[in-house]
Amino acid sequence: MAEIMLVVQKYGGTSVGSIERIKEVAKRVAATRAAGHQVAVVVSAMSGETNRLLGLARQIAAQPDERERDVLVSTGEQVSVALLAMALKETGYPAFSLLGHQVQISTDSAFGRARIKHINTNRLLSALRDGHIVVVAGFQGVDAEDNITTLGRGGSDTTAVALAAAVKAEACEIYTDVDGVYSADPRICPHARKLSRISYDEMLELASLGAKVLQTRSVELAKRYQVPVHVRSSFSPEEGTWLVQEDPSMEEVIVSGVTSDLDQAKITLLRVPDRPGLAAKLFSPIADDNIVVDMIIQNASADGFTDLTFTVPKGDTPKALARVKAAAPEIGADGVVFDTEVAKVSIVGLGMRSHAGVAARMFQTLAREGINIQMISTSEIKISVVIAAKYTELAVRVLHDALIPPAK
Repeated sequence: MAEIMLVVQKYGGTSVGSIERIKEVAKRVAATRAAGHQVAVVVSAMSGETNRLLGLARQIAAQPDERERDVLVSTGEQVSVALLAMALKETGYPAFSLLGHQVQISTDSAFGRARIKHINTNRLLSALRDGHIVVVAGFQGVDAEDNITTLGRGGSDTTAVALAAAVKAEACEIYTDVDGVYSADPRICPHARKLSRISYDEMLELASLGAKVLQTRSVELAKRYQVPVHVRSSFSPEEGTWLVQEDPSMEEVIVSGVTSDLDQAKITLLRVPDRPGLAAKLFSPIADDNIVVDMIIQNASADGFTDLTFTVPKGDTPKALARVKAAAPEIGADGVVFDTEVAKVSIVGLGMRSHAGVAARMFQTLAREGINIQMISTSEIKISVVIAAKYTELAVRVLHDALIPPAK
């Protein structure tokens, strides 16, 4: 990794949470530039700023207009990129800031959760060749109608990886308030250990299953464009965790991580007639509301009826319930029940492909603690279960101790 010549660095809200921290970020960026590297920097809003702006919006309207909300919250990054560019100039390096529309980060028009379609790299590459440090606002872009859009929570990670892919950077460094990717949340599991490297597929599963280190779409982009990503601390020079392509040695570790997600709600339709087309009638309107359905379980009974259960993000529960209750009479369901006091706990590891019995050990471990499993979902390298939320931390600890060997 020592031959890096073009690097994209991303600093999160905690990293730029005060003027003092912005000055420290400027020193780190300047040191990278002084080492002879070209540097583009992606910056989030200062810690707490996005929530403050959303709070202002909610004082105006219970459900703020989505377009205007994006205009509002995008100003957080405008402040932080300008301040960092000023700080870099004070260190003696030429630098300037660019907002999403100035870079021309083109997105679709899904306000609040826009997806990047294209990045125009001409201005950025020209500035880098001229020796400038370019500070880019994360989290934001512009649609075909010149509307400001935002990419959703954690969207600055996506901006950074997409930018690194577009300019063909040798690496994308994600600076955050943790010093890498751990086998579990260290605040929950005292035996959690930092991973020196992890495959894109494993990180993608962990990110989608509740790990807060990286935003899921950023990992998807890193995998698609083979961008090496280095997750490391803003407050330490220590090496962090590299996201890299899979190699055979990675399968020697059966389980790499245990993660949990409390942002889950479970919705059940009772006694639905078991006939073709009913699932489509139910889930099509939910998809129209851009609600992501996660786990789905349907069990047919002997009398031709079934209970259909699925999970959605907790914040989408009101919209999902409205759709489900509207569809229930049409599809002949006896009723609808829901539970927001649930959690999804998952284990992830490439080694699960070639090692039998992992699921049995997981279920036995939870059973010993009296933790009931409500739903199960599996993939080639992941097993997820839904449990009562009150058992989340206990489940993470016991699964980590049972399935992940201690660091040597």
